[in-house]
Amino acid sequence: MLVAAILGDGLAGAHFRPDPVFGFLVPDACPGVPSSVLSPRDTWPDPTAYDTKARELAELFKKNFETFASACSPEVRAAGPR
Repeated sequence: MLVAAILGDGLAGAHFRPDPVFGFLVPDACPGVPSSVLSPRDTWPDPTAYDTKARELAELFKKNFETFASACSPEVRAAGPR
């Protein structure tokens, strides 16, 4: 449903918030998608465990990206996890 909303312009005018770790924009609401799914942290029984795993994944991404960073523009390098 989320992909269909994106492709069908169902998110036009929607409010978005940046993911605190990865920086991508997440809609506050999407037609046909439960709002709880739009916040992965809220789907975990232990939000602190989610935070830990998100930071671990971000660090893995950063480490892997080091291989490619020199071939990317400053904008691309700045777009990675925080």
